[in-house]
Amino acid sequence: MPHLPLLVLGTHNAKKGGELVALLESLPIQVRTLADYPQAIDVIEDGTSFAENAEKKACQQARHLDCWVLGEDSGLCVDALEGQPGIYSARFSGSEATDEKNNALLLEKMRAIEDGKRQAHYVCHIVISDPEGIVHGTSTSRCQGWIRRTEVGHNGFGYDPLFEIREYHRTFGELGGHLKSAISHRARAVSLIVPKIRKLLRRGVLPTA
Repeated sequence: MPHLPLLVLGTHNAKKGGELVALLESLPIQVRTLADYPQAIDVIEDGTSFAENAEKKACQQARHLDCWVLGEDSGLCVDALEGQPGIYSARFSGSEATDEKNNALLLEKMRAIEDGKRQAHYVCHIVISDPEGIVHGTSTSRCQGWIRRTEVGHNGFGYDPLFEIREYHRTFGELGGHLKSAISHRARAVSLIVPKIRKLLRRGVLPTA
């Protein structure tokens, strides 16, 4: 089997990494996650936007590991909560946050919000960095939906059991991975970054594993 160009996914989130690996499987590259790199650092996500945090995760990790890294930052923005939890989506309920605690806090904050005002959207921003920390491609996308009053479904992760896609009358927690991989914020952002990765491959700048 020939050696393939290597791209590292700059995330410690196993479920997010799994989604990204699946979304990139059409490319002739080898994709690894930070689980393959015990020496990987924990990048401090202190940016003020998804774009800033994605760039930090890509560039700092790329310089540290001396390889090409795809950094991704994503989260849920609720209109009635003025964009919360936003960039704090993963740690919405504090330093010991879990999906369960985050979902419970979101439901509590939205308890008094009527059904017609529960609009929300997921955001995903992607950045690709070379080993010197130079950005070679970015993409961003979003997915519109509504917040349910109770969790429904066991698929996905994060706020997926609460996030309903109105066209399907189902939450991401109910939808199968195949459909989510076609319509989600992450899927759409990856579809926009793939042509830029292909250009890098044609230039031959991604080293083989």
